[in-house]
Amino acid sequence: MASAAEQMAANMSWGAFGKATELRQRIFFTIGLLIVYRLGTYIPVPGIDGGALRDFMEQAASGLGGILSMFTGGALERMGIFALGIMPYISASIIVQLLTSMVPQLESLKKEGEQGRKKINQYTRYGTVLLATFQAYGLAASLEAGSFATDPGWFFRASTVVTLVGGTMFLMWLGEQITARGVGNGISLIIFVGIIAQIPAAIAQFLSQGRSGAVSPLVILAVLVMVLGLLAFVVFMERALRKVHIQYPRRQVGMKIYDGGSSHLPVKVNPAGVIPAIFASSLLLLPTTISTFSQSQTGPVMSTILAYFGPGQPLYLLFFTGMIVFFTYFYTFNVAFKTDEVADNLKNQNGFVPGIRPGKRTAEYFDYVVTRILVLGSGYLAFVCLFPEILRTQMSIPFYFGGTSVLIVVSVTMDTIQQVQSHLLAHQYEGLIERSQLRGKRRGGKKGTARR
Repeated sequence: MASAAEQMAANMSWGAFGKATELRQRIFFTIGLLIVYRLGTYIPVPGIDGGALRDFMEQAASGLGGILSMFTGGALERMGIFALGIMPYISASIIVQLLTSMVPQLESLKKEGEQGRKKINQYTRYGTVLLATFQAYGLAASLEAGSFATDPGWFFRASTVVTLVGGTMFLMWLGEQITARGVGNGISLIIFVGIIAQIPAAIAQFLSQGRSGAVSPLVILAVLVMVLGLLAFVVFMERALRKVHIQYPRRQVGMKIYDGGSSHLPVKVNPAGVIPAIFASSLLLLPTTISTFSQSQTGPVMSTILAYFGPGQPLYLLFFTGMIVFFTYFYTFNVAFKTDEVADNLKNQNGFVPGIRPGKRTAEYFDYVVTRILVLGSGYLAFVCLFPEILRTQMSIPFYFGGTSVLIVVSVTMDTIQQVQSHLLAHQYEGLIERSQLRGKRRGGKKGTARR
């Protein structure tokens, strides 16, 4: 038997979407700000030799250059004002979340409600400025070392740092505005649009290789089939969850006794989302970015790092897998699913797992369940991130195709669709309430006339 909400969701149509004026305004607002972001990727940083940088990024398109260009929506390839993208903000927010679960002062601040959340957001912004400044200066120095600056010097470095940090902070503001007044998570949508914008050119380049004979048509067909299969697999795994049965005892209210209810606690196979893949990618990209941009002036240590930890290398794949598994467990137990807090909340609500005592025993049971689930979840994340790397290396795909981008595209698409459906459901509920109120007024008016 379907619930009322499920029946309303099944009856959704374009007519219902057309009547939801607030939702339509939110969608147009979101699209408008995303267009502003895409236009900003084409505004170049002053003092850059665009031709030399373009040639260099085309040579590195299938490796590191493709990875960086993917996360910045092509802004790094053109050295636009959004060349750093939104990654400094994401890195700062992850670091602050981890510190919140480890530092008692920050953890108590998180429990203070709205004021504590604002304070933590302020710390995240400060961390974003620091990370963006560090990355912008490193990028400016690397551009000078690679002879991509038309007029190298301290003025070039200062102007580059100010421009790139300002671009990142503007992107952060755009993301917050989309989240508050638009549809979906603004930060995630900015990354999503940057990835989607690179897909048409990459597909056209891949197909042109097939027309020229550099890539076999059978290889092209096999790659397309495997990509579609990977997308379906990611959608299935992102929706997969383990339901933990929760029982609530009988309760007495006044002279009445209410029967106890039962529910379930959903535990996702991948509670950490795409965070482990992003964090592992960031750690791997930090040394190789400096090595690649500095070109001939790279020292022996950096040359060794670039040789053994470059995209597609065995040590790169091994280290990438280890970091994904580590951050999946670390982020889940410290941020995404804190078993002690979940057990305490159940105890406060008089809920319990059948056969398990509330409190410490319940927390231990959740530890046992989540640890076993994360074996599958971390393996799934590692497979999705490594499979495109191996596929790209073995089949000589001329553009970067990463599992992290697949995870981001699928998760953001699913989250945005759910938010649109929730807005439509809320609109339909408002319509039902207004109709019931109008019917009540009409019945009341008729009764009053009869009494007269």
